[in-house]
Amino acid sequence: MTRLNRLFFTSAPPAALLIRLAVGAIFLSEGIQKFLFPDALGVGRFVKIGIPFPQVMGPFVGVVEMLCGLLILLGLLTRLAAVPLIIDMLVAIATTKVPIFLQEGFWKMAHEARTDWAMLLGTLFLLLTGPGPVAVDSRLYRKRVPGDERHSQPDRTC
Repeated sequence: MTRLNRLFFTSAPPAALLIRLAVGAIFLSEGIQKFLFPDALGVGRFVKIGIPFPQVMGPFVGVVEMLCGLLILLGLLTRLAAVPLIIDMLVAIATTKVPIFLQEGFWKMAHEARTDWAMLLGTLFLLLTGPGPVAVDSRLYRKRVPGDERHSQPDRTC
């Protein structure tokens, strides 16, 4: 299998669409909000948590979240789109949840980090399995490898 085929290949079940809808919509929404509410969620937030070059990084992260969130919603270049979002979530956990853990303890951090962990794990799932058969990637894979329906379609033999 070529590298390009591996990029589009998916072993995820059709229900992966639900993960894609949640992960993609939340990242798209959060990216948009970094521009709608820059003081609370964009540049201002990045200044508060100590991100270097907040005037650059705030809008940059907003664009990455919007673009990659949209790609995940479509199931287009899903694995590539997942990588920057995984980095995004790791930085978010390190810069916002670790300080809570150090100052207020595990349970406060666990409560505050629930969405971050869900987004990180959902995005990791998409990186590992692909977007599922209801996705642009799956259609592209089927066009590139005619007749190979093994993992891009659900097993209908049961």
